[in-house]
Amino acid sequence: MHSFDLALIWAFIIGFGVIMYVLMDGFDLGVGILFPFAPDEASRDVMMNSVAPVWDGNETWLVLGGAGLLAAFPLVYTILLPALYIGVFLLLAGLIFRGVAFEFRFKARTSRYLWNWAFAGGSTVASFAQGAVVGAYIQGFETANKVYVGGALDWLTPFTVLTGLGMLAGYALLGSTWLILKTEGELQDWAYRITTPLLATVLVVFGIVSVWTPFVNDMVRERWFSTIDVIWVLPVLALLCAFQIFRSVRRRFNGMPFVATMGLFIFTYLGLLVSRWPYVVPPNYTIWDASSAYDSQLFLLLGLLFVIPIILTYTAWTYWVFRGKVRAGEGYH
Repeated sequence: MHSFDLALIWAFIIGFGVIMYVLMDGFDLGVGILFPFAPDEASRDVMMNSVAPVWDGNETWLVLGGAGLLAAFPLVYTILLPALYIGVFLLLAGLIFRGVAFEFRFKARTSRYLWNWAFAGGSTVASFAQGAVVGAYIQGFETANKVYVGGALDWLTPFTVLTGLGMLAGYALLGSTWLILKTEGELQDWAYRITTPLLATVLVVFGIVSVWTPFVNDMVRERWFSTIDVIWVLPVLALLCAFQIFRSVRRRFNGMPFVATMGLFIFTYLGLLVSRWPYVVPPNYTIWDASSAYDSQLFLLLGLLFVIPIILTYTAWTYWVFRGKVRAGEGYH
């Protein structure tokens, strides 16, 4: 009998890594989604410069979450990767295109429009793939004897297409509120104008997904509707965050729209976790079924006790160094 439930601790660490990735990479993916609709090319320069110092550091959380998942819950990889090969490939391909566009766009002259499309297209594909993967997780996976037995395209359904579109809208909202925080003048005015329609789109899509989900998964329906209890505070808090976004945009606050949008994502994410807890590979396998050996988890945990504070420190330092408004003509390249 072990004194610590390491599977529970690892579930918390990976859950924390995932939400950190969603929040921190979400806004720069959102900037990419909005890229083709920017007022002009000078605005696109400012948009890209607003995320240039932080975008690659933001993806550290994706690496941490993915590596931790492989080490602590190997069964998740055994089942989820075969089930989601195409979705994960699209996600990584989108991130690669976006990363290359960061490096080449500022150096290009005649081909700059191609890198604009690579940045926007990569961000859009990666965001949609993330949303579709979340939808597939809500649906559950067809397994037998701890092996995935479904088809390569089982993850792609009308429901996952809707969750993919919801993630696109959500990341675009994060991107627009980030631009409110980091820019000024015409570009900031544009960001204020598009934030309210984006918020409305997010609420409509999230509303449809919320109504649809209990019909997609029996366990989720039972978790939310068998007894009305404290978990219903999560959607209420999410709606309060949405109201705060609307209110702070109307009052032209600088930082509050972004903070409230992060709150909207956090409470939605917690609602998803509550819906599926403790199943890490729904509908059959819990975090304890999927976990690696206790000694392996303990060894890796000791390493992470050093790594996570370092990541948090350099992330905070980066955002502190590059605080303030980004103006036309200023850049970090």
